[in-house]
Amino acid sequence: MTVESSAARKPRRTAAGKAGTTGSKTGTTGTKRTTRTTRSTAKKSTEPDLVQLLTPEGERVGNAEFDAYVAGITPEELRGLYRDMVLTRRFDAEATALQRQGELGLWASLLGQEAAQIGSGRATRPDDYVFPTYREHGVAWCRGVDPTNLLGMFRGVNNGGWDPNSNNFHLYTIVIGSQALHATGYAMGVAKDGADSAVIAYFGDGASSQGDVAESFTFSAVYNAPVVFFCQNNQWAISEPTEKQTRVPLYQRAQGYGFPGVRVDGNDVLACLAVTKWALERARNGEGPTLVEAYTYRMGAHTTSDDPTRYRGEEERLAWEAKDPILRLHRYLEASDHADEGFFAELEAESEALGRRVREAVRSMPDPDRFALFENVYADGHALVDEERARFAAYQASFADEGGH
Repeated sequence: MTVESSAARKPRRTAAGKAGTTGSKTGTTGTKRTTRTTRSTAKKSTEPDLVQLLTPEGERVGNAEFDAYVAGITPEELRGLYRDMVLTRRFDAEATALQRQGELGLWASLLGQEAAQIGSGRATRPDDYVFPTYREHGVAWCRGVDPTNLLGMFRGVNNGGWDPNSNNFHLYTIVIGSQALHATGYAMGVAKDGADSAVIAYFGDGASSQGDVAESFTFSAVYNAPVVFFCQNNQWAISEPTEKQTRVPLYQRAQGYGFPGVRVDGNDVLACLAVTKWALERARNGEGPTLVEAYTYRMGAHTTSDDPTRYRGEEERLAWEAKDPILRLHRYLEASDHADEGFFAELEAESEALGRRVREAVRSMPDPDRFALFENVYADGHALVDEERARFAAYQASFADEGGH
């Protein structure tokens, strides 16, 4: 793992309790890059070291820098992380099926990214504030947002479905990259208020090419904002591979703005938990922003309107299936005797119950009030809006038959 920065920063406490700097290089277990025959030959055959605490085989490996952040984790908490990932995947699969059945207009699956979202989501505190994109179903789960509330927008019956202030979890952001600026501004406000909390913004590798993200990096660095930029690099921005977006690993972009960048194994829930805890701790201690690149993979389509078989090979997907985040924690739990067959059986039953609840909730969602779109356009109302409302009412009335039906 390499943590890089070009600016002088305050010393921070390392895992060993000694003051250190974030400009040092720490040796960790590296991972060999999977060969992609469908990718450009200019791609490097190996990737830089990344933070990893659980191998794909489910073996625990040490890391001098980040072990301390998960040193006290209990078997119950490990089972909790596993449960979070399993139920999030079940919810996601049900939502995908509902879209295929015509119950949702669109769905953006998180399949394969459960560890990145659950690990980082469980690292946050209740008073932290989260700015998601439209794929952070696992983070929403960690923040206590009822999963059925995520579906209203995709069914077209509301514009969000939850109160962001109830869980400090912002509404989903469809505009690519804009939430990074929202998070930066919010974090600047947190700093001015003197609050002991942090902000985390989620975005993908594609959004990292947006100007809004670059501007948020600049503002957050200059104003030392307490924000963590959590980039889920799932290898594909719809049909564009990462090498067509950047000449360097994404986490290294941070050094040009003067704050640390870290690459973490995005399929390792323990590593994601540890690194995000560290980054949020930096923010709360007044040490400014951090960029975390969770190196993961989008196992399914970008959204249900996408066909990934048109631009990537099956061998690539199969190679990443072997690194499945849920499977590796399952192996670790079994090898460590932290979970038995009874636990897995109960979780399977809970998973099926969640699927049924989601189906029933979606199909029973009431249609929205047709006139709601005219509300809250202006704080004090407007004559033009009143005129448009009246014309819309007349148009709706024109469909009624003589019996008033």
